Amino acid sequence: MQRYFRTSPPTVHSMVVRLEQCGFIHRVPGQARSIRVVLPPEQLPNLE
Repeated sequence: MQRYFRTSPPTVHSMVVRLEQCGFIHRVPGQARSIRVVLPPEQLPNLE
């Protein structure tokens, strides 16, 4: 995410926290690489 958006690690962390607060993702606290997208694929934007 940091490379894609060309931003800093703290900014990426803030983005992840906000996505979780909005209900777009789910993650397990204390478990690395536990992010799961909650939205159906058809609601996700095409980033390519």
